[in-house]
Amino acid sequence: MAVSSSSSSSVHQVASQSLWSTVNPKTMPHLVSFSGLKQVVDNTFETPKVRVLKQKMELLGISLENSCLPGQYHNLFCPKCKGGQLKERSLSFHIISDGEFAMWRCFRVECGWAGQSFADDKDLYSGDCANAKSYRQIAEESLGLEPLGAKLVAYFRERLISEKTLRRNAVRQLSDNKAVIAFTYKQNGLLVGCKYRTIEKRFWQGKGTEKILYGIDDIGQASEIIIVEGEIDKLSLEEAGFQNCVSVPVGAPGKVSSKDLPPIEKDTAFQYLWNCKEYLDKAVRIILATDNDPPGQALAEELARRLGRERCWRVLWPKKDEFNYFKDANEVLKYMGADALKKIVDDAEPYTNAN
Repeated sequence: MAVSSSSSSSVHQVASQSLWSTVNPKTMPHLVSFSGLKQVVDNTFETPKVRVLKQKMELLGISLENSCLPGQYHNLFCPKCKGGQLKERSLSFHIISDGEFAMWRCFRVECGWAGQSFADDKDLYSGDCANAKSYRQIAEESLGLEPLGAKLVAYFRERLISEKTLRRNAVRQLSDNKAVIAFTYKQNGLLVGCKYRTIEKRFWQGKGTEKILYGIDDIGQASEIIIVEGEIDKLSLEEAGFQNCVSVPVGAPGKVSSKDLPPIEKDTAFQYLWNCKEYLDKAVRIILATDNDPPGQALAEELARRLGRERCWRVLWPKKDEFNYFKDANEVLKYMGADALKKIVDDAEPYTNAN
């Protein structure tokens, strides 16, 4: 990849960050175009997976040139920073060889926009979508959500979660089933998905929901963040004074994997971390407040493996009685109160010690 002398140091600085360590801009191959490749390029872009990825990229403003072959790294114009004053081709873009996955990062330090997308979610960007914004507006109107009714407000009140917190986090209910809670997932203020929960603890996600952390906009500028295991625990920590908190969108693994960490494109169970990389990279301290059970402990370990144990702390939930410990943030809030929950989080220990 061609890098100007004025920007090479910033390239190395960004590329060395933990979640992007697999990309070395100095070794990115440069694709040389010549007439004999034209038919190969055209045929490659006709594969269904690459077409899906290309369509997704267009919605994000990434303009793919005809020479962008899978298996190669390419220097493109970043739609976020436009290459700065020098109009640099600062966006490194890559589609893996089989077309399953695309990843990109702007190597201008002032920008750093990064992301990844899989070709398996075809419904999300299929069809004639003019742009991502109009897609989001249509999706929001079609979800059939309404403000929480008295029954669900009472349900949250029993868990010491206030209407103020519910409103700030845009917690809704389904208009055609008023016993279903809708946790809206937003990024940059736009609705990107929804997770549903019944009072009886049945969960499901809306079709096309982006795989991101719940409450991601609350950690945009945070140097210290808290990660919990469920949306209600995120709301509970807000009652204790912590807005710099996010929740994983899916359940915890049954146990810690004994295998080495997979490459980004195969780490599908934790794709939500990679999709939020630009937020997580800003954090110098990450407090893991997962559930106090074997799956919750496994989740904490898997998160620490990916985020770096050296910047992780672990909440130690206290004893509930002679034989049992509190399970999670909401249980502590209910039985001990907001001040006690705040102190427990403030007393988190370095992950290596807690582990």
